[in-house]
Amino acid sequence: MTKALTIAPGDSVATLLEDGHAGDRIGDVVLTADVPRGHKVALTAVEADQPVVKFGFPIGRARRSIRPGEHVHSENLATGLSGTESYRYAPVAPPAPEPRSPATFEGYVRADGRVGTRNEIWILPTVGCVARTAERIAKQAGAALAGQVDGVHAFTHPHGCSQLGHDLDGVRAILASLACHPNAGGVLLVGLGCEENQVKELLAAIPPERHGAIRYLTAQFSTDEVEEGCALVAELAAQAACPRQTVGIDRLVLGVKCGGSDGLSGLTANPLVGRISDRVVEAGGRVVFTEVPEMFGAEQMLMDRAVDEGVFGSMVGVINGFRQYFIDHGEPISENPSPGNVAGGITTLEEKSLGAVQKAGRGIVTDVIGYGARIRKQGLTLLEAPGNDAVSSTALAAAGATAILFTTGRGTPLGFPVPTVKIASNSDLAARKPGWIDFDAGAVLDQGFVEAESMLLARICAIASGAPTAAETNDEREIAIWKRGVTL
Repeated sequence: MTKALTIAPGDSVATLLEDGHAGDRIGDVVLTADVPRGHKVALTAVEADQPVVKFGFPIGRARRSIRPGEHVHSENLATGLSGTESYRYAPVAPPAPEPRSPATFEGYVRADGRVGTRNEIWILPTVGCVARTAERIAKQAGAALAGQVDGVHAFTHPHGCSQLGHDLDGVRAILASLACHPNAGGVLLVGLGCEENQVKELLAAIPPERHGAIRYLTAQFSTDEVEEGCALVAELAAQAACPRQTVGIDRLVLGVKCGGSDGLSGLTANPLVGRISDRVVEAGGRVVFTEVPEMFGAEQMLMDRAVDEGVFGSMVGVINGFRQYFIDHGEPISENPSPGNVAGGITTLEEKSLGAVQKAGRGIVTDVIGYGARIRKQGLTLLEAPGNDAVSSTALAAAGATAILFTTGRGTPLGFPVPTVKIASNSDLAARKPGWIDFDAGAVLDQGFVEAESMLLARICAIASGAPTAAETNDEREIAIWKRGVTL
């Protein structure tokens, strides 16, 4: 008997938890071909052009008639997505919170009440021309200040010049929001001097109450910009010194993200992260979710959780805005999943989306914010950003996430400005790539969600208290900014 999982009553497919072979059985169904782990097998007959159901929802339509026991994948399943959609406002009541014991971590309490999980000095170049300058300052200052702060890091990018309008505004918004982050005890802005993204305009986009933790230099007007930069970083580090304090998880701001998903991501890692999301939100904390194009096909279930009609309308605007973005560029909105997703068993965008949205748990959506904006409310916030791992994770950090829970079925070494907790959907990946993975969500299949949730929350609290993630150990810290306009 081959191990498989059926997620919801009425599903027409099951997902294999191990490699299956022709002649193997799943209950009364006999496999008609070899099927890899994470892929789908038909449990019932599905006629041509009829919906195939997983998670209790259609994940596409049959390209031809499908027999029980068949491998269900790209050759016989097609997306049903196209164009923009009309949505209904049909709010649902939130589920009752589960009784849970309180959890705490050791964080850095800032003057404004926010809590950081790191106390670092961040160096942000206004333009790509001084990216290497920023890196040299970070290297020299970091070595000199070892032990005084948790780290000195430069976050470089190729933007800030030859841009216009909203494209330049997006760069400035991301950098300004990063400059406000509670994980940064101080921020050094490094400008060139002739770029469009001028230091003074960037400063103007940062609230005045934050300016005391910010210094800046303009390289064209400095005799030795590296020496000057190191002196400014030392000044910031001296005023940033503070101890960690015990706080509850209500002071966490979590970003949730998936990348390189496989057929088990929607069964193990994503719903497990969803349970952590619920845990933090129920405690009074904040969770930010994004990857808007990876909601297509599952967006209505999120919209049903809008706190009011205004938030519902904002959700519709963001989601249909992304659909139109694809259309305006002459691209099909279903141009997803990626080759790695397909190899891992995901066939259509609907299937990917239904698994992906589980990271947001079951809570009420209390706010919707634009790209580059900072989180405003407790609860669950939808952030406008694409699905690209680096772009969306940078936007999560800029929004104020003090840690990112990043699920993956294929693996990736990438890290971002805040601790990025890599959560494997399967134990094979966790065993093969221990230098990338922080937690094995394959434990869900053996130990169940309750025990896995307890273990993951303990790991998150340890990381929030200073334990390094795999990405931090590997010095994987990057940003990427969404480029949407012309280049001059």
